[in-house]
Amino acid sequence: MRTPNPSRRRRWLQLLAALMALTFVAAACGSDDDDDAVDDATDTATEAADDTADDADDAMEEEEDSDAMDEDDDAMEDEDDAMEEEEDAAPASDSANVVVVACGDGSSFATPSSPSTELTVALVAPSASGDLAFTQSMVDSLTALGIEPQVTDGTFVVEEAAAAIRGYAEDGIDVVIAHGTQYGGSLAEIAPDFPETSFVWGTSSDTQGIENVFAYTPAADQGGYVLGTIAAALTESGTIGMVGPVEAGDAALYVEGFAAGAAAEGADTNITYTGSFGDVQLATEAAEAHVSVGADVLTGTAQHVVGAINVASAEGIPWFGTQSNQTTLAEDLVVASQVYHWEVVLADIFAQIEGGTLGGEVYELTLENNGLVIEFNDCRDGAADLVAGAQATVDGIIAGDIDTGV
Repeated sequence: MRTPNPSRRRRWLQLLAALMALTFVAAACGSDDDDDAVDDATDTATEAADDTADDADDAMEEEEDSDAMDEDDDAMEDEDDAMEEEEDAAPASDSANVVVVACGDGSSFATPSSPSTELTVALVAPSASGDLAFTQSMVDSLTALGIEPQVTDGTFVVEEAAAAIRGYAEDGIDVVIAHGTQYGGSLAEIAPDFPETSFVWGTSSDTQGIENVFAYTPAADQGGYVLGTIAAALTESGTIGMVGPVEAGDAALYVEGFAAGAAAEGADTNITYTGSFGDVQLATEAAEAHVSVGADVLTGTAQHVVGAINVASAEGIPWFGTQSNQTTLAEDLVVASQVYHWEVVLADIFAQIEGGTLGGEVYELTLENNGLVIEFNDCRDGAADLVAGAQATVDGIIAGDIDTGV
């Protein structure tokens, strides 16, 4: 839209005044009296033209004020529309750490329009990329940052993982993510050989003093505690069955936090560690044993929980997940999952690497930084009714009023 030029309009009006003055002069010529008339006519014409110009300026200012008001109204309407769209897109909960995920959506991960970094990234992980547990949590988080990493998964054998980690470093990959606590020993040998490569390792709260290693870990006890309180409200027998892998790392944190949360609400948690992260049959047997002694709610952690979830499905009893959103494994039975949003810390790690810092810092996912998110399953009836209680527990943990027992 073209904007009117006030000075140009003013000049045209002044020219018009001059022409009017000449007209009056011409009409009054012929004598001294005529000269006086000419002067009077000129003055009159000039005053009239000035008045006309002033009136036009006033009208123009009013028009500009009206246009400005119209633009302000349009801006306010646009802002209102944007707010309405944001409200429509927002989760059922007001908080980013407690959400209700719409049935069929799978998780609360965002879908970016472009990559967040130009760094080349590789991922080495112990289980399948789509395990709905530990490895998928990292894949989903990288995807949320718009990153498509090179992936070597299914490397439960540490020697195979070590070969993949070294191979990516030799290929000149900028960032190699060693996604497994068990890879620490291999990393201590490999990382010093490639000082220009950044290695990101977890779960661990120790960089082992290596300058080009970042470490990351989740405070899994926090979300575990929240889920434990909800499970206690659902159990009728007062007994919950827990299937864990190895008593270490984030798995142990989750188990301990969950048991503490359930106990705070008067429920008992029977805990079984299978000694394996990936043995589905052992997880199945552990879950069946829990049910046989009265457990009417089940939970567990690590890649082998598929077996335990199958038992929950067969028995028709509620399941609570962790690491990744596990709703798709049993849409009618998964109540909620604690989901690891690694992108919360990865974004800062990548920024540091781009700035020349290749390691030396430990990062932690927490409820407070939204790295841990309690995702309720909207496919299951009554999910929204549980949100307020979960949020109150989350707020208590963040405020330091609730101790997870870890």
